[in-house]
Amino acid sequence: MMNNLNSAIIFSSIFTVIMVSTAPATSLAEQPRPNEIEFFIPPLDDGSQNPDPFLASGVSIGKNVATYYTAGTGPAGGNNPGTEFPDPEFFVDPEVIEGFAGGEELPADITVTEAQGLNVVNRIKADLEENGLSLEDVIFLRIYLEAPEGADRADYAGWNRAYRRYFANVDRDTGQPIDDYDPIVVNETRPARSNIEVATLPVEGWLVEIEAVAAYAQEGDTRPRGQGNPQGHGGGGR
Repeated sequence: MMNNLNSAIIFSSIFTVIMVSTAPATSLAEQPRPNEIEFFIPPLDDGSQNPDPFLASGVSIGKNVATYYTAGTGPAGGNNPGTEFPDPEFFVDPEVIEGFAGGEELPADITVTEAQGLNVVNRIKADLEENGLSLEDVIFLRIYLEAPEGADRADYAGWNRAYRRYFANVDRDTGQPIDDYDPIVVNETRPARSNIEVATLPVEGWLVEIEAVAAYAQEGDTRPRGQGNPQGHGGGGR
């Protein structure tokens, strides 16, 4: 009887060890905590932190994190004197382009897609702030671009310059703004994002439309905070 009992105990112990050792070792550890938001940014080839990534390769959010989705947002029109609908420059806002009074050609170093991009992100910024959020809270962007008249493809470079003035413009090593991007809003956040060129956008004259997803800050939030303050007034520094 004693031998049978000892055998049962030994068998039970072995069975327990096997059950633990064969369980997935990382499945739960890789999931975000309920209140956690984590941006996945690959390191450099040498394993060090990338100080200036363009975007996150992905974002994970815990089950308790509330999110906010904007509708597709295009540039507001009618603020650029001397332009008429549906001219794309009708959707340029001089308030976000320093030194540009409107009603004239854009500065040579700013494309109309870039100018519309500034307008759109500024509108999204206002939408987020009305709902208790900021551009720091953005975790994903989906950008739709239409090619300017006469161009073979969308102006990705112009849009990306506009993007860097509101996002991804702080050095992750030093915590300092990157002057080359001429930030309008100093913001370390690198959201995940996708760019899509489309044949047409829903409003004639639009070259940019953006959908944003933002996450409300939670206790235990690991994101850097406090960088998203405008430089000067609502306009830029270019």
